[in-house]
Amino acid sequence: MNTYNCIIIEDEPLAAEILKEYIADVPFLKLIAVYENAIEALVAIQNDDIDVMFLDINLPKLKGMDFVKTLTHPPRVIITTAYHEYALEGYALNVVDYLLKPIEFNRFLQAVNKLKIYQGILPEDGSFTALEQEYIFVNVAKKKIKIYLADILYIESLKEYVKIFTQESSWTTKLQLGQIEAQIPKHLFLRIHRSFIVAKAKIGAYSSTEVEINGKKIPIGRSYKNIIIKDL
Repeated sequence: MNTYNCIIIEDEPLAAEILKEYIADVPFLKLIAVYENAIEALVAIQNDDIDVMFLDINLPKLKGMDFVKTLTHPPRVIITTAYHEYALEGYALNVVDYLLKPIEFNRFLQAVNKLKIYQGILPEDGSFTALEQEYIFVNVAKKKIKIYLADILYIESLKEYVKIFTQESSWTTKLQLGQIEAQIPKHLFLRIHRSFIVAKAKIGAYSSTEVEINGKKIPIGRSYKNIIIKDL
């Protein structure tokens, strides 16, 4: 089992204590240290083998989001905050997940399980390359179908269902778009509309109102435009 070295950056003692207890209960997480501000954590990130940091946003000296932007090769980031309004900015920075306080253990576990999806190699230029064997299973007609992430073109919401499009086929499964969004790595996929998630690598062209994938024109939602400008 892969073990992920973790740090907590949190200035509220009670919140830090809860995260410490949660981490201790997850076999594949190993807590290295707890820091009250981002500046103190910087040395550990630069000198130690840190895989993931649990990061509060409203920190003294340097805010959490600003801290992530200063890092050339940041570890994976799970935001822990009481402020929901920074979620879009967080996802634009490719955070693994965004946890709102008070954090329940089942929600924490859902977030850290995403770390298993983020398996790949980190080249010197900092770009993230997914391994070919990354995949998800979805329920289709009472069977679990394996779909490789590299094959997905885009995903469309059909209210209580989603339709996953690949070059060769499409699959419809009973999930909401937010549920499948939680299963796929954000360095590979981008939500551009309340009804659409697209594979970044498959975008052939885009404008301020739509992206084009394999000849299909997909609309960009008004509230998602700023994210797309930053992320493409």
